[in-house]
Amino acid sequence: MPLPSGLHDLMIRRTLVWPLLAMPAVFICYWFLADLLSYGESIHITGQWSVGLLCAALLATPFKRLLPKWSGSLLLLRHRRAIGVASFGYALLHTVIYLDKKWAAGLVLKEGQDPSLLTGWIAFLLFLALAATSNNMSVRKLDRRWKGLHRSVYLAAALTFIHWALTSLDPTTAISIGASVFIFELIRIQKTQKPTL
Repeated sequence: MPLPSGLHDLMIRRTLVWPLLAMPAVFICYWFLADLLSYGESIHITGQWSVGLLCAALLATPFKRLLPKWSGSLLLLRHRRAIGVASFGYALLHTVIYLDKKWAAGLVLKEGQDPSLLTGWIAFLLFLALAATSNNMSVRKLDRRWKGLHRSVYLAAALTFIHWALTSLDPTTAISIGASVFIFELIRIQKTQKPTL
């Protein structure tokens, strides 16, 4: 169902996207610094925002292919780069909160060897490279290599879901959401493949 034209025009403006994406982070930082959120709650919320935005960025193209008349798919596709960078921003905040808690205790290197944390660190480094090159200048300079680099988002996403499942008390949500994203991507690939005669 299409959105009313006025609301659609308002939502499509890129100048409004960044403040909207950043607003939850501002509240999270305030609540954390004011001791209104515990360490565990802050880690959980920032992780949720990061994964949620990552899913939105990954599903932009499948939704556009599967639901071409849905206005939401147009919005996701138009702002996919901003959503992806925002996902990294929440992952960065997630990491900073973790380091703030663990660095003084000398636990970062020790815990980083565990698969549950190692997968998160590898995913974070991949997303760092992707976020740093999510701009027009990088697209021009890297040329064909840019697409190859940004295909690593799928590896980073897989590692993110594994990290989530391994660090969660109940991995069911991580597994079900990860599997759903994987299925949508498979459907998209099948729809884009042309039959050979």
